[in-house]
Amino acid sequence: MAGLIERLGPCKLKPRRLPPFQSIVQAIIYQQLSGKAAETILGRFQALFGNGEFPTPQQVLGMAPERLCSAGLSRPKAKYILGLVEHTLADRLPTLEACDELADEEIVQQLMQIKGVGRWTAEMFLMFNLGRPDVLPVLDLGIRKGFQIAYRKRKPPEPEPLARFGQKWKPFRTTAAWYLWRAVDS
Repeated sequence: MAGLIERLGPCKLKPRRLPPFQSIVQAIIYQQLSGKAAETILGRFQALFGNGEFPTPQQVLGMAPERLCSAGLSRPKAKYILGLVEHTLADRLPTLEACDELADEEIVQQLMQIKGVGRWTAEMFLMFNLGRPDVLPVLDLGIRKGFQIAYRKRKPPEPEPLARFGQKWKPFRTTAAWYLWRAVDS
């Protein structure tokens, strides 16, 4: 890890602090896609609402799943976003302020109640939106590949052994994750 830090310089991870609805919609769109493809679909999704702003849950509620799919969303992702809308409008999605009072695992458990939001999506929310400092998404293939590269292993570690090893990086596992992703990029 020291070699990565020396080679890559300071961690440049900054929290976005977007409204949770917006952040999770973006995370759903980005699931299992390249960044470029997801960025294109996200732009088309926003364009469906015509004002250049990110849509509100109320605006998305009135949109038919087929119309959402016309932006490039898969049918399941369109349904996940509509389910998130219902969750949000029923006041079951914590606000940023509420998140600030909750522990990481409490947020993960609340978000995983939403169909289409699994542990990976919840952890991305913690890291990139809330700026939580101690998250290690061991299910992320990029993290596992980065570990393989950084520690010169023949194959990526399985999630459980990686989680155990990652205890060494507490309470800065988010920073460690950032460096592991950069190891793959470089």
